[in-house]
Amino acid sequence: MIQRKSAREIELMKEAGKLVASIHRKLATLIEPGITTLELDAHVEKTLTQFEAKPAQKGYQGYKFATCASINDEICHGFPRKAPLKEGDVVTMDFVVDLNGGLADSAWTYTVGEVTEEIKQLNSVTEAALYKGIEAAVAGNRVGDIGAAIQAYVEPFGYGIVRDFAGHGIGPTIHEEPNIPHFGLPGKGKRLKEGMVITIEPMINAGGWQSKMDDNGWTARTRDGSLSSQYEHTLVITDGKPIITTDQAQDGLFEL
Repeated sequence: MIQRKSAREIELMKEAGKLVASIHRKLATLIEPGITTLELDAHVEKTLTQFEAKPAQKGYQGYKFATCASINDEICHGFPRKAPLKEGDVVTMDFVVDLNGGLADSAWTYTVGEVTEEIKQLNSVTEAALYKGIEAAVAGNRVGDIGAAIQAYVEPFGYGIVRDFAGHGIGPTIHEEPNIPHFGLPGKGKRLKEGMVITIEPMINAGGWQSKMDDNGWTARTRDGSLSSQYEHTLVITDGKPIITTDQAQDGLFEL
């Protein structure tokens, strides 16, 4: 069942979004060659503790970390690890915050040191695709309008749009209905209504869209070994433009 949120619930989720955005802005200053994703994970969890917030995905279906840290050909749900990041890597940091019962979820792909122009373009296209999807996320449209907008933008670049993972509703748990695929047909799927809170999180591969699972049962990676990029926001559907709760440029972010 799709749950539309009350004004009080939305305010709590907006505050959680500000904390998520604040942490992402801090991560951008920390990620460099030599740091480990396990250290980044510890930083995120320590920051959440300071603000009496919880890493909502820790313990979810047995997941053991505060963040997902997916490197290079890993699409999503990569485990934080001790191996240091290297010059030229890309790493997607994805995490969900529970602040006083309000949830927010955002992933961002970061570059490590100097990277190739091909990586820069992949990230640029993926981030732009996120905002193409957000533009279509208005009350009265359907879920398919979001996927269709992303697909129409991405496919001319020759990139693969991951089919096996999707955006989703959020609150009161981290995964709620509806699923938000990043491809599809306009006018199809669930209708978007004011008060719904969803994530849009396109995962775009430099090569084919196909994925495969690691033996750990969590980490998905590209089947052809190509690089993958992901950008995600949590947003509130309104009677006008959606409210992006995890916008890193919004006012009132936390001092970290």
